[in-house]
Amino acid sequence: MNDRMPSPSQPPALYTLIGNTPLVEVTRLDTGLCQLFLKLESQNPGGSIKDRIGLSIIEAAEADGRLRPGGTIVEATAGNTGIGLALVGRIKGYRVILVVPDKMSTEKVLHLKALGAEVHTTRSDVGKGHPEYYQDYAARLARDLPGAFFADQFNNPANPLAHETTTGPEIWEQSGHDVDAIVVGVGSSGTLTGLTRYFRKVQPKLEFVLADPQGSILTEYIDTGKVSDTSGSWAVEGIGEDFIPAIADMDSVKKAYTISDQESFDSARALLRAEGILGGSSTGTLLAAALKYCREQTTPKRVVTFVCDTGTRYLSKVYNDGWMRDQGLLQRALSGDLRDLIGRRYDEGDVVSVAPGDTLLTAFNRMRASDLAQLPVIDGGRLVGILDESDLLLHVSSDAAHFAGLVGATMTTQLETLAPSSGLPALRATLDRGLTAVVADDNAFYGLITRFDLLNHLRRTLS
Repeated sequence: MNDRMPSPSQPPALYTLIGNTPLVEVTRLDTGLCQLFLKLESQNPGGSIKDRIGLSIIEAAEADGRLRPGGTIVEATAGNTGIGLALVGRIKGYRVILVVPDKMSTEKVLHLKALGAEVHTTRSDVGKGHPEYYQDYAARLARDLPGAFFADQFNNPANPLAHETTTGPEIWEQSGHDVDAIVVGVGSSGTLTGLTRYFRKVQPKLEFVLADPQGSILTEYIDTGKVSDTSGSWAVEGIGEDFIPAIADMDSVKKAYTISDQESFDSARALLRAEGILGGSSTGTLLAAALKYCREQTTPKRVVTFVCDTGTRYLSKVYNDGWMRDQGLLQRALSGDLRDLIGRRYDEGDVVSVAPGDTLLTAFNRMRASDLAQLPVIDGGRLVGILDESDLLLHVSSDAAHFAGLVGATMTTQLETLAPSSGLPALRATLDRGLTAVVADDNAFYGLITRFDLLNHLRRTLS
């Protein structure tokens, strides 16, 4: 994929830089007797391993006439395949329509739209056969759109071909023809199948290890040979399945690990702290499984796994302490009172606030940047008022120059606060009156409790 040479007068298209990603050794995490290497697929121009299949699928469809100049590409994607297809497709002049499940990170969706792709969001809580299942939805769109090409990564032989002809040979050369095991995840299964085909030819004894999110059916299939008709849910994006993809070759997988969301996200964050490598949620799953495998070995082995995509796609999730706490994946010390329900704590630096001397324009910009309807007004560490969007609108609606006014002259100072010890009935009464609960006492302001915070608390405690 990287042997096309541009003419001297024409710069190369960005997609010609896909592949030839670095292989680096993990040196600051406990790998037991093994050496663990990471293939940095995050260094592809679109930021993920799926750039490889985006290019392969498009070029195969062009070669056999399924995709003609000015045509339309349709695909169901967890985001990264869509970015690969949009990166290559838009440069080549194709319209790109993508269907994504609603659990995908905001960063992925924004990236797709920035590339000019048309994005349809559908449900992530339904399985194959349901009209809202993302693959069935995309297939239906492709059928209904004259001349559309359905990329269909889950069934397209150009998917594993990309890894058989590029990823596999790169690993073999970069490892000095010395690798004992490769840890992979399975989404469409293209990586596993392509690598299996390649290494059967050059290193038949190489062991494949599956990293599978808890809730996926694939580990059970490896362990028992049976396909479960029930699956769970998981927050990790891009890997794990509730079916066996048609292109999957699982015969070389001899060991499989079920990895929880907690282990996945913790491992991704640990990788950043220890090695400075910013990977996504599926990278955390692969790393957790790879470390387990390495630590179980009684003889030294050389093991390879992947940084599947860049962690910049998950800054609002994996690397966001507030989101992690909302999901129950990051714990804080419990106080045994209302402070435990506050989603964003002031004493932890998570609260966006203003001071009485700030302008209303400053307050508006902070509301807009953080998608907030109200801000606490803090003076010397104490809560002195609340400024909400209705206060702001009332003051500036007649003259935009009023944005220069001060928060202290506009804020609401008649505050109804709840002490941390007030309890759930008092909280419910406040929320039922349409108010946001302000948790404070004579000594300090702790934070705000919204209906969402209460729902999050109930989800965690009642499940």
